[in-house]
Amino acid sequence: MPRSEAALAFLGPVGTYSDEAARVFAARLGIERPSFIECTSFDEVFDCVDRGKCEFGVVAKENALEGPVTATLDNFAFKSSAVILGEEVVDIHHCLVTHPDAKIEDITTIASHSQGLAQCRRYLAETLPGRTSLITSSTAESARLAAGDVHVAGIANKLAAETHGAVVRAQDIEDHFGNQTLFALIGRQGHEPVFSGERYKTSLALFLQQDKAGTLNMILSEFAYAGINLSLIQSRPTKQSLGDYMFFIEFEQSVNELPVQTALNCLRLKLREVKVLGSYPVL
Repeated sequence: MPRSEAALAFLGPVGTYSDEAARVFAARLGIERPSFIECTSFDEVFDCVDRGKCEFGVVAKENALEGPVTATLDNFAFKSSAVILGEEVVDIHHCLVTHPDAKIEDITTIASHSQGLAQCRRYLAETLPGRTSLITSSTAESARLAAGDVHVAGIANKLAAETHGAVVRAQDIEDHFGNQTLFALIGRQGHEPVFSGERYKTSLALFLQQDKAGTLNMILSEFAYAGINLSLIQSRPTKQSLGDYMFFIEFEQSVNELPVQTALNCLRLKLREVKVLGSYPVL
């Protein structure tokens, strides 16, 4: 249902791809007067949602080139009780941005988020070899830095450059065409569904009782017996001891379907924890 007002937290400053995703989600939700809360990290976005400072948060979940965003996964697994309410794919088109008066030969430092730098390696090696790299909290922050220093170039989008007073020197500098990031809309646990659809995706975090041979096979067997086709399975260290892992699982069925509930109930008898991270419509 459309709503007149709601707050969404995102990784700032204004002009990030997270900002772009937040505005897309606000439009999809039909929010007439959305308010946006700039955060300095995905940890802060989760914290804003968990503490009730905002109704929604927007976090990057996976990039087509760099893979899963570990800060987001770790929050879902270990720190936050927030759940996924929906997803949105944002096309990533990086630009080289500088101070309006800067010349290319003036540039000594290339600043951006770690993924921004990683996604433009070839361009930087060919066009600006030997420059120092500076990791920033976001791509938009690199545009802000570049706008204030003739010796710094940032990797950001056009919106960030316009917002912070930098100029675009080169467009579409990413190494691979088709670069996209999957963003998740999150809300507090128990939040009512905000989107509807015919097909659903469910995300889980599974924690083992103990690491022993055959555990993964047991998990996969429960889903196979229930006729559930997994679309993602990924291990992550639990941060408790070396070699101790948990698993992220995704599949395209609703958690409310009987076969899914049966499989999860069986797993709850065999695992330390089965954490449902969200069940939401497929894009």
